Amino acid sequence: LLLSADLRAVLGATRSLLVAFACGSVGTVAGTLVAYAAVPLRALGEDAWRVAAALAARHVGGAVNYVAVAEALEVSPSVVASGLAADNLLCALYFSTLFWLARDLPPDADGEGEGGKDKVKRGAEQGDGDGDGDAVGESGVKRADINVVHGATSLALSAVLCWGGVALSRAAGAPQFALVAITALAVALATAFPRQLAPLVPSAEGLSTIIMQVFFAAIGAAAGSVAAVLTSAPALFAFCFVQMAVHLLLALGLGKLLGLRKRDVLLASNANVGGPTTAAGFAAAKGWRSSLVPGILVGVLGYATATFGAIALGRGVLAFM
Repeated sequence: LLLSADLRAVLGATRSLLVAFACGSVGTVAGTLVAYAAVPLRALGEDAWRVAAALAARHVGGAVNYVAVAEALEVSPSVVASGLAADNLLCALYFSTLFWLARDLPPDADGEGEGGKDKVKRGAEQGDGDGDGDAVGESGVKRADINVVHGATSLALSAVLCWGGVALSRAAGAPQFALVAITALAVALATAFPRQLAPLVPSAEGLSTIIMQVFFAAIGAAAGSVAAVLTSAPALFAFCFVQMAVHLLLALGLGKLLGLRKRDVLLASNANVGGPTTAAGFAAAKGWRSSLVPGILVGVLGYATATFGAIALGRGVLAFM
């Protein structure tokens, strides 16, 4: 996923949506602090502040960041599974809420979405490039069929990055930060060599999507039924609810204060809570073609930054509350 995380493209192509995403990220941090103070997680022991930090990462970046923070902070596997299961259930309700809030917002006028295609130029679009209906991947380039050579190359490159991240974390005496190191290496590589990596991105995204579905299935199987999660860790549902509610209220309030468009605030919030894939689906469903690529890019920015910010929040603030 992070092979498309070119930070220069993200910062250059998102403009007001980036401000809305920052407002949403502030809302997530504030929501985490409020939820941690309001909802007792004492039954989780030392895992309480750690899983709170992981859920903060989840609602700035995505599930990848949740797992990275949980591993770095050494959260128990059972709590990791329960936290993600509780969050996934509430995310479904949250996305429905966003659609309801956007019910009166019109789609783009004909031709308005054309500019979005020119915001990210990597020189590696696959295919003919004709038509507006081509699906767009998390990189912002047109999605294509998985190419065997490109797919194998992206897997090999990912393996090298994983090896390098694990080696660096072990050399630093902190093996639990392996995923953090891997994230940093991947983002640095994608930012330094975007044109060279661009041909690999469509195949890399296709493979990563398949692998992520396996990951979600494994998490769901480990967590068990919703009733079982409610019985084992009911406070996590309440925590996630309060966290998301404060996030949304602050995002809307700050957006109004700064004069941002409501659609940008809602799309950025979707990218915060769900990541680039759900943001793309939201923009496409609403007919916001001009916001499709920027929405994907701010979601990728969340992937690239959430892990580091959430670990700092956990160790610097939540651990002392």
